[in-house]
Amino acid sequence: MPQHDPSTSAEPRRFRDTPVSFVRRSGRMSDGQERAWAELSGHYVIDVERDAAATSIRPGTTVDPAAVYGRTAPLVVEIGSGQGHAIVHAAAHTPETDFLAVEVFRAGLARTMLDADRAGARNLRLVEANAPEVLEHLLPEASVDELWIFFPDPWHKAKHNKRRLIAPAFPPIAARALRDGGLLRLATDWEDYALQMREVMAGADGFTPAFEGEWADRFEGRVMTAFERKGIAKGRQIRDLVYRRAQRRSDRP
Repeated sequence: MPQHDPSTSAEPRRFRDTPVSFVRRSGRMSDGQERAWAELSGHYVIDVERDAAATSIRPGTTVDPAAVYGRTAPLVVEIGSGQGHAIVHAAAHTPETDFLAVEVFRAGLARTMLDADRAGARNLRLVEANAPEVLEHLLPEASVDELWIFFPDPWHKAKHNKRRLIAPAFPPIAARALRDGGLLRLATDWEDYALQMREVMAGADGFTPAFEGEWADRFEGRVMTAFERKGIAKGRQIRDLVYRRAQRRSDRP
């Protein structure tokens, strides 16, 4: 269960002062998804303490991954897991690793739980929350071995670019959560967003490219999904990037 620092209890509940990278849809879940939530969420879903927003995480709330998963193992976090195709496949085929899916759309989380249960992927957990708040508040510092962000919303209209997740404010949050030597894996089928990702990461403290040339090779651990096939069918090139978390500086002499 998440732990909350009592010293923050008297603080007023805060509304976000920056745009989020999603617009939350309110579509009704199917009967099967409702049953999945009722029957499976007790195992798969991490319950968190909220701030003012429905997908927020109250500052001071944190989890202990070893307690959540019942063991100490490498941890992979996927941001924007959608219906969970990539992370369920990875969890089912890599039982020695723990996985965390971060998503704001409950129907997608319900589908993820259904597929994970069918696949016997008990090493997967889900959290319904805004991803930067998960990295900044919920997960302990240096607790993540790999952070995956595959095909985030491109917000391709210029007036909406400010909503893109991979922006200058993001690398410090990702750097906090990743362990030294951990990997940040990115993929998109929108060229201008890929260029923005590369520009943002080129100027980010705490990261070094883990590839040579302009783009990284396609990540073999990412299962080909219908979403990726759709981008290819429309003639869009899939571009991968991967960055390694640099060694943290020590203040000791």
